[in-house]
Amino acid sequence: MKVLSVSSEVFPLIKTGGLADVSGALPITLKAFGVETKTLLPGYPAVMKVIRDAVVRLEFPDLLGERATVLEVEHEGLDLLILDAPAYYDRPGGPYLDPLGKDYPDNWRRFAALSLAASEIAAGLLPGWRPDLVHTHDWQAALTSVYMRYYPTPELPSVLTIHNMAFQGQFGSEIFPGLRLPAHAFATESIEYYGTVGFLKGGLKTAHAITTVSPTYADEILTSEFGMGLEGVIASRIDDLHGIVNGIDTDIWNPATDPVVHTHYGPTTLKNREENRRSIAEFFGLDNDDAPIFCVISRLTWQKGMDIVANVADEIVAMGGKLVVLGSGEAALEGALLASASRHPGRIGVSIGYNEPMSHLMQAGCDAIIIPSRFEPCGLTQLYGLRYGCVPIVARTGGLNDTVIDANHAALAAKVATGIQFAPVTETGMLQAIRRAMHFYQDRKLWTQLQKQGMKSDVSWEKSAERYAALYSSLVSKGM
Repeated sequence: MKVLSVSSEVFPLIKTGGLADVSGALPITLKAFGVETKTLLPGYPAVMKVIRDAVVRLEFPDLLGERATVLEVEHEGLDLLILDAPAYYDRPGGPYLDPLGKDYPDNWRRFAALSLAASEIAAGLLPGWRPDLVHTHDWQAALTSVYMRYYPTPELPSVLTIHNMAFQGQFGSEIFPGLRLPAHAFATESIEYYGTVGFLKGGLKTAHAITTVSPTYADEILTSEFGMGLEGVIASRIDDLHGIVNGIDTDIWNPATDPVVHTHYGPTTLKNREENRRSIAEFFGLDNDDAPIFCVISRLTWQKGMDIVANVADEIVAMGGKLVVLGSGEAALEGALLASASRHPGRIGVSIGYNEPMSHLMQAGCDAIIIPSRFEPCGLTQLYGLRYGCVPIVARTGGLNDTVIDANHAALAAKVATGIQFAPVTETGMLQAIRRAMHFYQDRKLWTQLQKQGMKSDVSWEKSAERYAALYSSLVSKGM
């Protein structure tokens, strides 16, 4: 089976979050199930800088007003189609934000162009290759199935994966003419959303199947709390909705072979984590003692519960713990966390910014990772924590609920617990969870049991890829 995947991020070329990890890892795992995937992504400067020996496969003289070329290249096991459109993507800043952290005003056109190019490839415009199915990711690629519906091309089955309902690609109605869709596409059964243009909404209406990145999140987005205004649209497609939990690349995330880890280890050699622990203490300027090190690796935003972390930091120290934070985000939260580190030298360390190698080392050396998200479609850091014996302390929501088994009395007695869950997502809820962790940590046998059980968890893509392959096959066999 041939699949065209369309994504605005693909690891290891360009990454701002979990979307990149999924779109980078899933195609590789799907090969074992007979699925051949070509992934279309924008030619950002970071992408163009690293690709080598690309072949020109397609040219667009007028892709929504700009010239564009599709390049094909293989990179680290991925078959990639790069949409090289300098007018859209060759600019400073990140994939979505300018150097000042503001949305590019033409984001609607940049990602409509990506979707339009994808729909043309789906229709067979790429010489010698046409997919059997199209898999799009988030609002940036969601217009693909809209173009597929309204353009006079043979329609293929399509799957839309929602990684986060909070980001919907909503724009004023004045952009509609620039999309070059027929007038009747501006309707409630397509992209019209309360008088505006909704990219994600259009994808939800036109894709043949919808997936989210965990079963719990699939249930949550049917509610007003998590549906972000689109819960009615989701409810209308409930028979086509599937919750498939994410996995991780267990070759990249492997404490026994990870090149960043100072001392490799496994479930039977957990003592080897100690040198990694000392490295963390040295990097963050922590006292070198036996107190548990709690870590946070996250975007510093309200959604991720980072305001709660900042508010309880003093109490974590008062309870006898240490805290290290890696991430960047809202200026006020960055400032609050840096201030807590200033108040508690040797007990709290904060590093502002993105540091992929350090995120690996923190998982390999810290004792527990705190993930207090107010909503979390799937989450990957808890999966890394499980893999590395860094016990997850997570909010009971979305994929965090699906992937971490709470250390309650029954789970501990059955020796199946892998972490600690808490609800509600408040300062009190988090502190209660940390107190439980401190109590467990004092019992070294019990703590080691939590670590080992977590490391046994199947966090790979194998089962999830099998479910995607089955979903693809069912859609193709129906002749959609």
